[in-house]
Amino acid sequence: MFGEYDPKGGAPIRINLNEFSYKKGAEIFGEKEPADYVYQVAAGAVRSYKLLSDGRRQIGAFHLVGDIFGLEIGTEHRFTAEAIVDTTVRLLKRRSLELVAESDAKVAHNLLSMTTSNLRHAEDHMLLLGRKTSLERVAAFLIEMDRRSTAAGILALPMCRRDIADYLGLTLETVSRALSRLHDLGILNFIGNNQRQIVLRDRDKLASYDLQH
Repeated sequence: MFGEYDPKGGAPIRINLNEFSYKKGAEIFGEKEPADYVYQVAAGAVRSYKLLSDGRRQIGAFHLVGDIFGLEIGTEHRFTAEAIVDTTVRLLKRRSLELVAESDAKVAHNLLSMTTSNLRHAEDHMLLLGRKTSLERVAAFLIEMDRRSTAAGILALPMCRRDIADYLGLTLETVSRALSRLHDLGILNFIGNNQRQIVLRDRDKLASYDLQH
């Protein structure tokens, strides 16, 4: 059910969905494939990306539990979607959702909210890639993940540093240096060997590095 998605206090979309599971690294849908379904993350995490002409990968978004993705304005997917970890997603035929929206004003409102939210994220991402230094980009990313996190006090990042680098338009080494710098400044601490669990010790100081926050 889409009941977990409740934009700005609006009524949740409540429609029965089919669930499918994907192993880590498995493709959920490919770029330019027909956008016949809308997806919601039930467990795990998903990355949406494009492969550029020079072979580089540009990640456009990370989709976490409860997030809806794959809703396109056109008839084809603009990105490839891939499971970051073992992931379960709920699928709904796009046409079924559109039919419900035609007769239910609340569903139509939620669809508009989703589309607006996606456009806002795309604009914010373009701003992040075009105007911010590497440290500002990493700070903005951590603030975004903290805002979306469901675990109080700890950021449990499903994505690796390569994913973060491809999302921020940076090299792996630059991301690692920025995280180390934030650690040295006392802004964050790492938990565990893979350093994907992060404790933010000083959110105000972290926000000072994000000029658009």
